[in-house]
Amino acid sequence: MIKKVFYIVTFGVLLYSCATTKDRNIAQYFNHDKNDTIRIANDSLEYEILIIEPGFNAWLVTQRPRGYYSETFLEIRNRQYVVEYNQRVSQPIRFDPNLYIQYINYEPHIHYGYEVNYLLYNYFLFFEQRYRQRFLVSRGRRF
Repeated sequence: MIKKVFYIVTFGVLLYSCATTKDRNIAQYFNHDKNDTIRIANDSLEYEILIIEPGFNAWLVTQRPRGYYSETFLEIRNRQYVVEYNQRVSQPIRFDPNLYIQYINYEPHIHYGYEVNYLLYNYFLFFEQRYRQRFLVSRGRRF
């Protein structure tokens, strides 16, 4: 039986024409490659992660490097982010359905590995900055 397929983010350029960021000087990272796609697949676990977002690769190189966070930290944060994100997908009247397009199937009992957790965590940070969203309330936010 095929394990659940893990798709994340087929967010396109739906909101690309929205208002630009005026503060924090982060707009420079958002308008680079229009074909900015990251794909990671693991056939043995039968999952795939797709991040299709203009500017994500350029933004990612400005973030804390791989190995900075522990895998446990990333897994915990990703579970929190996914729960909040999926709640927003299920409330299209309250949250913009052009931002929250589809559910993220992130199973807590599956070990996705460091790379997937690192990219997913950073994608959520990117998403928060780019679309001015706030998922988790915590101290020491970097933006």
